[in-house]
Amino acid sequence: MDPKSAHQKVTIAGILITLGIIYGDIGTSPLYVMSAIMGRHPVDRFLVLGAVSCVFWTLTIQTTVKYIILTIQADNKGEGGIFSLYALVRKRAKWLIYPAIIGGCTLLADGIITPAITVSAAVEGLRIYKPDINTLPIILTIITFLFLFQRAGTRLVGSSFGPIMFIWFSMLGFLGMSKILGHPSILQAINPVYAFKLLTEHPHGFWLLGAVFLCTTGAEALYSDLGHCGRKNIRVSWVFVKTCLLLNYFGQGAWLMEHQGTVLEMNPFYGIMPGWFVIFGIMIATAASIIASQALISGSYTLISEAMRLNIWPKVRMIFPTVQRGQVYIPSVNWFLFAGCVLIILYFRESTNMEAAYGLAITITMMMTTILFSTYWYVKHGSWFTTLLIGGTFFSVELSFFIANLSKFPHGGYVTLLIAFILFSIMYTWFKARKIKNRYLEFLPVNDYLPSLKELSEDRTMPKYASHLIYLTSADYLTQIEDKVIYSIFNKQPKRADIYWFIHVDVVDEPYRMDYSVDILVPNKVIRIEYKLGFRVAPRLNLFFKRVVENLVKEKRVDIISQYESLRRKHIAGDFRFVVMEKYLSNENELSFFDKVIMDYYFYLKRISISEEDAFGLDTSNVTVEKFPLIIAPPADINLKEVSSDR
Repeated sequence: MDPKSAHQKVTIAGILITLGIIYGDIGTSPLYVMSAIMGRHPVDRFLVLGAVSCVFWTLTIQTTVKYIILTIQADNKGEGGIFSLYALVRKRAKWLIYPAIIGGCTLLADGIITPAITVSAAVEGLRIYKPDINTLPIILTIITFLFLFQRAGTRLVGSSFGPIMFIWFSMLGFLGMSKILGHPSILQAINPVYAFKLLTEHPHGFWLLGAVFLCTTGAEALYSDLGHCGRKNIRVSWVFVKTCLLLNYFGQGAWLMEHQGTVLEMNPFYGIMPGWFVIFGIMIATAASIIASQALISGSYTLISEAMRLNIWPKVRMIFPTVQRGQVYIPSVNWFLFAGCVLIILYFRESTNMEAAYGLAITITMMMTTILFSTYWYVKHGSWFTTLLIGGTFFSVELSFFIANLSKFPHGGYVTLLIAFILFSIMYTWFKARKIKNRYLEFLPVNDYLPSLKELSEDRTMPKYASHLIYLTSADYLTQIEDKVIYSIFNKQPKRADIYWFIHVDVVDEPYRMDYSVDILVPNKVIRIEYKLGFRVAPRLNLFFKRVVENLVKEKRVDIISQYESLRRKHIAGDFRFVVMEKYLSNENELSFFDKVIMDYYFYLKRISISEEDAFGLDTSNVTVEKFPLIIAPPADINLKEVSSDR
């Protein structure tokens, strides 16, 4: 069955997994949004109606229209996220890599604060019973448990968390409805005039957008996890989720209307609960807050795995917990996020302090997504008018949120922007260094060397290096081969083999494509294999190569039996050896200052990342690593001359 069509099916199980995986962040926003908007302002009717109206229209315009209706149409064979979106449009313009990198970095940076703020806001509900309780040990214990649980994979996470989130959203809806029935005038907030008047007439009203924005921060993660859940499951479940969220926000507004003239002392989320239910509400909120982190955590794994395949992130170890499509666990990312969450919790200590920093980075992500989606829309529909209308509308809304969120910079917003800058420096360096290297790669016509390869293979005066010698080549064309490969075979240490194999991996824009082509350049002597792999496919070349060789043997297109007579009589296959060429920066360079900084940083990152053989899934027992100097812009001729000896 086509995996894409399977992803489009709506099932109860699919909806439950969707609830468990992607709605944690946006679903727990009622814990802190209304209290963040109210702040220390005296509660009044004008402020409450305006705040609820802003939340209603933000969820409608930003989340429902932009993401649920429009953006998730831009699926790449069922996959979503900013890098999947970039893969769809990258051939249109080279500069689109920059909004993709910026969006990915800011999404990862703001994701660090998501577990911290949601878990903290839930656990702090215990202060209703014990005002002086130290919540930090409880919060840190929950966070530790959550990140330890990631190794199990998102199928287990989703199936475990889905029923809990169903209970959570049902609770939000029932509690909100109970308050709305007692104060139905709150429904006037549906009128957008109240939102407009709050932003234009209330003192500092525009800057309240920074707090309002918190209700939609999880929308980007929703798109990132499209491949885990499917478009139709997301759209169907969103009807239920949005209804429950709005009921709760309106219910909190109704409760606030009953407390006009006071300065908020209690979180409205807990205020709408009956006294006897508060302890149960705290327990359910704490469970939901654990799940709140899942959307951006699983989305972070997906983002980094895509970034690696798109050559904008160093190669790191990936684990595939299940055979389910799209499931990946990246230990280094998991523990980076964990360390970041712990530091955020220890630095800010209170959820109210985190509210002052949360949301600034994610507004940048949303603007970058708008740029890429607008390009996608134009490519697909070819209409400048609708492209500018859609792109201009959403970019204007997001720019307003961004400007309002700038007030958070001195209150902690700088933390997430600093993290985003560090991540950007890594992605940009990896991308730029590859461009610098490619400028100086030299390719030779492979046909000129085929006779020499055949002669070397048959030269019995030379000891055999391996029966089958395999090189990974970056040459995109069948007619070319790197000069380093030729140098390795003929000059560095002449390497005689029965068969020379050249393997080229082409990362394509389709996420899960897996096919190959074989070109026999010299029968039973020189063979080239080209793999077309999607940007979400792990390059397990050892396994892929073995499968191709088995097929070639079955089709009698190649003979892999050892040429040693004693082994050939017993039909024993010859040995296979991969040669991986590892580059280092030569001292013989005249680089510009900027390029030198880039290359030095690149090789530092390369040292702390996994090796090339591990990145390509090779069996290290049959791999030879050869080091080659990367000579970029060699210095001009040196005026060195011989003089006569004094002797």
